[in-house]
Amino acid sequence: MHFLVGTASVHTTAAICDYLDERATSDDDATVVAVAPADDATARRDAQEALNVAPVRLAALGDVETELRTGEEPVQTLLETATEVDADEILIAAHDGLADESTSVGSTTRRLLETASLPVVVVPVPDA
Repeated sequence: MHFLVGTASVHTTAAICDYLDERATSDDDATVVAVAPADDATARRDAQEALNVAPVRLAALGDVETELRTGEEPVQTLLETATEVDADEILIAAHDGLADESTSVGSTTRRLLETASLPVVVVPVPDA
């Protein structure tokens, strides 16, 4: 199975890695993508930190690729990447795991659920 992981924060990456600990094996691969605004240095830093966590936490998987994309629309980027890597499933958090977020599903997650043609798994993020 090839998992596409969408992340924006270390908390999101950690929650998704916790989910994959129970499910993924060395036969599985993952592509981890973070999309950040080009003009927001803090968001880019947070996204890069989120990506740095993935290879360590997902070391038991066969292959883990990470990619930081800037200045792009997150939903479209994730859908295009899913096609490019032939993903079987998209994993995303209900929200980005930042302290100021509510417990509701975020707009990126909602739009992925509405438009994706492959399974989207929404992983809860514990309070930051």
